[in-house]
Amino acid sequence: MGDVEKTEFNLPPDTTRGMGRPDGSSVDPSVQPTDRDIETNLRPKSLDEFIGQPKVRNQLDLVLTSARNRGTAPDHVLLSGPPGLGKTTMAMIIAQEMGTSLRMTSGPALERAGDLAAMLSNLMEGDVLFIDEIHRMARPAEEMLYMAMEDFRIDVIVGKGPGATSIPLEIAPFTLVGATTRSGMLTGPLRDRFGFTAQMEYYSAEDLTRVVTRAARIMDVPIDAEAAAEIASRSRGTPRIANRLLRRVRDFAEVTSNGHIDLGATKEALVVFDVDELGLDRLDRAVLSALIKGHGGGPVGVGTLALAVGEEPSTVEEVCEPYLVRAGMVARTGRGRVATVTAWRHLGLQPPDTAPGLF
Repeated sequence: MGDVEKTEFNLPPDTTRGMGRPDGSSVDPSVQPTDRDIETNLRPKSLDEFIGQPKVRNQLDLVLTSARNRGTAPDHVLLSGPPGLGKTTMAMIIAQEMGTSLRMTSGPALERAGDLAAMLSNLMEGDVLFIDEIHRMARPAEEMLYMAMEDFRIDVIVGKGPGATSIPLEIAPFTLVGATTRSGMLTGPLRDRFGFTAQMEYYSAEDLTRVVTRAARIMDVPIDAEAAAEIASRSRGTPRIANRLLRRVRDFAEVTSNGHIDLGATKEALVVFDVDELGLDRLDRAVLSALIKGHGGGPVGVGTLALAVGEEPSTVEEVCEPYLVRAGMVARTGRGRVATVTAWRHLGLQPPDTAPGLF
C-alpha cells in the first residue's frame, strides 16, 4: 500500500484550551497562536454556529437528526461550490453533530485502489470520511468506492495474472462526505450514489459582516461595525477571504495604532495590501488593464491575457476570471474575453460605444 494523505480528527466540544502542554495549559504566557491555529479556531463547531447557507443548513439538519434518531450513519453527502465557502468546515460539523471521528484525505492523494482500501478498512462504525476535490480521484479508486458506498464492502485483488483472486472485505458503515469545486467533472455513477447533494452559494454582505464580527470576537480584536462591513464588502462573497483580510487589517492596526480596527484603519490597510473597493487584487487589475489598455477591451484569448500578466492560463481562468465574470467586468464570448462598461469605469477610463453593457 502506498502512503495515504489522511488525518483523523476527534473534535472536542471545547477548543478554547491553552497552548503548549498536552493538558492544554500554556508553557509560556507570551506564546501567541499562529494564523493556522486562528483559522482552526474560527471554524464553527456546530450547525447553529455556522453563518450563512441557510438552505443547506436546514436540509442537513434534517438529514443528521433523522440519522441520529434511527441510530444509523447518515446518507453520503456531496458538497459542491467554489473554494472558501465552508465545505471542509461542514464536513467537520457533520462528524461533530454525529459524535464520530472525521478522517480526511483528498482526491489527488488516492492514486490507486489500494490507497482507498487502506483507509476504508480502518474506518470504525459511523465514521465520517471526507474526500476533498473528489472529482480528481483516480478511476480505479473511484470504482472501488462505488461498492463501498452502496454495500459497505470492497473486493481486494490478491495476486496477478491468471492466479489473481478477489477477496471480499466487509467494512463498517460510514458516511462519505465529498467536496468538489467542479461538480460537472464528477462521473454519473459517483454522483448518483450520494444521498444528499448541497450546492454552497456565495455569501451576502450581511452574512459576511457577521462572519467578520464573529472572527474578530474570537481573535479578541476590537472592531467597529463600519469596519466589519467594509471588510465584508471586499471579500468576494467568500468567508475564507473575509477572515484573511481581517487578519491583515488586524496586523496593520496593531502596528500603526492601538490595535482597534475602525473604518479609517481598514481602508488604509486594504490599500497597503492591494485590495480595492470591489475586492480586486493586483492580479485582477493587471488582467483588466491588459484586456483594456493592451487590447482595446477585447475580445482576447485567455492565453494572450496570461502572457501579458506573466501567469499561467489556468491561473487567469481559475483564479481571476470567475470573480471578474461574476462582478460583471468581463464577458466570455466565442472569440475571447471582452471588458464590460463596469471594467472600463473601474479603471477610470471612458468605455467605447461597443463595450458590453453600455446600453
